[in-house]
Amino acid sequence: MKFIKLHSRGGNYLVVADNVAWLRTAENGQTQIGIVGGQPLLVAGSIEEIAEIILTGVSGSAEEAPQHAQAA
Repeated sequence: MKFIKLHSRGGNYLVVADNVAWLRTAENGQTQIGIVGGQPLLVAGSIEEIAEIILTGVSGSAEEAPQHAQAA
């Protein structure tokens, strides 16, 4: 599972890259991000900037969730 960090004017988000469904331009240089099974997030940046962050995250250079040891 790949997490991407997105900045917002009200705080930051860590989003699972594969759960992003759509992007929409919002006002004041912000973008809405549709999340599968959830409410849209409003983040700072243009659609192009956010798309680049997401695509970079999907391609493998984003932070990965820690792997927990499984009991045998």
